[in-house]
Amino acid sequence: MNKQYTSFLHAPGGTQVIAAGGHDGDTSWTDYLSGHLGGGDWFGAAGISFHYYTSPAADHQGKHPATGFGEAEWISALQQTERMDGFIAANTAKMDQHDPNKKLGFMVDEWGTWYDTEPSTNGSFLLQQNSLRDAVVAALNFNIFHAHADRVRMANIAQMVNVLQAMILTDHDTAILTPTYYAFKMYVPFQDATALPVRVEGNRSYSVGGAAIATLSASAARAKDGKLYLALVNTNPHAMLDVVVAVTGAKAGSAEGSVLTAAAMDAHNTAADPRAVAPAPFHATLDDGALHATLPAKSIVVLAIGR
Repeated sequence: MNKQYTSFLHAPGGTQVIAAGGHDGDTSWTDYLSGHLGGGDWFGAAGISFHYYTSPAADHQGKHPATGFGEAEWISALQQTERMDGFIAANTAKMDQHDPNKKLGFMVDEWGTWYDTEPSTNGSFLLQQNSLRDAVVAALNFNIFHAHADRVRMANIAQMVNVLQAMILTDHDTAILTPTYYAFKMYVPFQDATALPVRVEGNRSYSVGGAAIATLSASAARAKDGKLYLALVNTNPHAMLDVVVAVTGAKAGSAEGSVLTAAAMDAHNTAADPRAVAPAPFHATLDDGALHATLPAKSIVVLAIGR
């Protein structure tokens, strides 16, 4: 990129320009662009883009169906998703060198799961089913984005309807809301909220074979409605998880929300059963100011903590 190209760019007033960036573990684009964008002043650049897709294999090769997978594919997909945290950290470290005042944003404008297309469909259309695993992948990404809210100012799942990790699948004249849709819906209060720090102590490890990840993922925010919201993810598909949350700086008087889970790791919604995976009410107890929540196996829980 150079100024010769940008001189031909005539974006409407108020439009934010995003410079094309890198993907996966490549930080060279971010390093170069943040060093040449003048801290965001050059042609009004708002940020640098970044792409990363989750596949059960690091090289994105091989047969990886969206459903009918085993526990090895469950944990490998979640493990590959967690690489997003390191990718963001490495890229934003480059940005901090050139833009210490954080004028530029890090825009994760393509992310989501990528599996084999559904049998008997046009492979070019990238149609894949969407299961509970994808909802958990989405929630893990949300929590990672929240942890880097000082730089990550935009994060767009790659597709919305019928393609890759879609929020809506269509079947003739029927629209089916996917588990990923419900994950997005549960996290709505985090939009335009103020990210709050979360420290997890005594986090257990969930492992299968040689793969291991943290059992608990969490994020918190103060929303526009003034309430404190807490998101919790239990990555273990077999065991419940008891969580005790010490709320500091505020008095907690109630904790109500919703939970998303299902009996099977690959549970998904269909035209015949459109709510096989859908949120249910969830209640956490409070004792001496501490919040106690028992997370079901392979679940996402989002709570509104009132006074």
